Amino acid sequence: MKTFRKLVYPYCVWLGIFVVVPMLMIMIYAFSQAGNDVTTLSFTFNNFAKFFDPVFINVFWKSIKIALITTILCILLGYPLAFIIANSNEKFRATLILLMTIPQWINMLIRTYSWIGILSEVGLLNNILSFLGLPTVSLLYTDFSVIIGMVYNFLPYMVLPIYTSLNKLDPNLINASYDLGANRVKTFQKVIFPLSIPGVMSGIIMVFLPAVSSFVIPKLLGGGQYMLIGSLIENQFITVGEWNFGSAISLIMAIIILISMYVLKKFDKDITEERGSKA
Repeated sequence: MKTFRKLVYPYCVWLGIFVVVPMLMIMIYAFSQAGNDVTTLSFTFNNFAKFFDPVFINVFWKSIKIALITTILCILLGYPLAFIIANSNEKFRATLILLMTIPQWINMLIRTYSWIGILSEVGLLNNILSFLGLPTVSLLYTDFSVIIGMVYNFLPYMVLPIYTSLNKLDPNLINASYDLGANRVKTFQKVIFPLSIPGVMSGIIMVFLPAVSSFVIPKLLGGGQYMLIGSLIENQFITVGEWNFGSAISLIMAIIILISMYVLKKFDKDITEERGSKA
């Protein structure tokens, strides 16, 4: 037992240096005025009040909208894909999972840049349309291009948790449903989907949270003028130099993310308890 405790110490040190200390610095900057030094810090809520300016609120709601659309599309695309993988041949299943995870081995920056080559005015898509004699389209630097980039990058985070839940299903439950006269559609509605909800909820958390705070994808596929909350935070730290306001936004987003995770977990727990009571 003592040996096990000693193995935890390096992790605690790492956690303190790279998580606790940065969070404390963000809190100090968020609640202090710009230009204060360590010896003359003054407590203020002005940085948080500034966030409620209509310009920044619009950026916030646009980020929520883009993240919600991305999450919904990932569910619509990811659930059927996870279902197909879970019900495929065991040898072929490993190949499908590998194909799903291989793109994640490549840096996100490179994966996102590839979509610029596909969606630009002289990109692959417009070249194909021109070859077919069809009119070209302007898709880059729009909501569409940002959503496409996010869905592409975050789809595996939806597929894998759902696949894990589906793969753990007891086949006897499905067979029992068929024996009781339920068809495939009814079995999916009453047995398969309810039992896979934990995977869906995990996928929602793993897609929505990074999507709402993403800044690389909106910056590259949305253009320099396309601003979401992640881009706004980066802009405050890197370009404007407003570390205090940037820290306040980061702290607000951290609180919103924690609340979102609590609500989703509570919702998942309530569904599980309700399903258990019915059983």
